[in-house]
Amino acid sequence: VQLQASGGGLVQVGGSLRLSCAASGSFVGLNEMGWYRQAPGKQRELVAAISSGGATNVADSVQGRFAISRDNAKNTVFLQMNSLKPEDTAVYYCNAGTINKNYKYVEVWGQGTQVTVSS
Repeated sequence: VQLQASGGGLVQVGGSLRLSCAASGSFVGLNEMGWYRQAPGKQRELVAAISSGGATNVADSVQGRFAISRDNAKNTVFLQMNSLKPEDTAVYYCNAGTINKNYKYVEVWGQGTQVTVSS
């Protein structure tokens, strides 16, 4: 299973970006999907996650500015980021819990996409 993330880039303070992450490969199901981020010198942290049924969990630091959604038909998760701040600058990683053809749970990470917010 592979996760391909896209949509990162350079944006000014107050701007918006939309990240996408598509899952491909051999799997029978996708459970929770989410976005994490890691800034230089800091630990990776959860930004937002969404269950297969659409229940969301959004970090306090981005609550009200970021929104996570998914398209189950396309095995894709999105992160809409608005009102971006310099402290949102980080590498953003896509994460998914997959069920393989042996019906075992396998956690998968994407390659990361850089988001830079300039002031």
